[in-house]
Amino acid sequence: MRQNPERRAALLDAAIEVLAREGSRGLTLRAVDAEASVPTGTTSNYFANRGQLLVQILHRTRERLTPDPAELEGPLDTAVLLRRLLARLRRERSVHVAMLELRLEATRRPELQVELAGFLGAELEQNIAGHLAAGLPGDRAGVLLVYFAMQGLYLDDLTLPSLLAPHPVDDLIGVMADRLLPAGGRQAAPPGQPA
Repeated sequence: MRQNPERRAALLDAAIEVLAREGSRGLTLRAVDAEASVPTGTTSNYFANRGQLLVQILHRTRERLTPDPAELEGPLDTAVLLRRLLARLRRERSVHVAMLELRLEATRRPELQVELAGFLGAELEQNIAGHLAAGLPGDRAGVLLVYFAMQGLYLDDLTLPSLLAPHPVDDLIGVMADRLLPAGGRQAAPPGQPA
């Protein structure tokens, strides 16, 4: 396998675009070659097969979605952070659509489902730990609820933006943060534990 990191990243970026535009069925090694404007067979020099390409797309999406450290400086406010996440989703739309396609493909590929669940599960745990370590309001259960609520918001924003259009999304994010992660309020017991 070839090891040119810049070429590999460019191929993965091309694969993300193909996956977002054409869906899982349209993602072939040749389609990635065409999207990246490289000679036929280049992608197969970097990825042994389509399954390996799918896993590497997952890792590349996370690299592209890692926030700029400047976004995390200064006093942290949960609603502001959530609004920034939504803005990043809108800037990197194809990356998020590709992630949706990976999730759908994982329903048909058990090995991808294992990889995706492990990877995203670890990422979620890091986000929870970071939220709590930063001293932001709420507890583990609240952070989980915000995560799942934001996943629904992302899905609608990506697939049916007209559904969200009549609603003040920025205001709703603020209400969600206040209700699910109350500052100084009683901490909810973790799921399965008595309150």
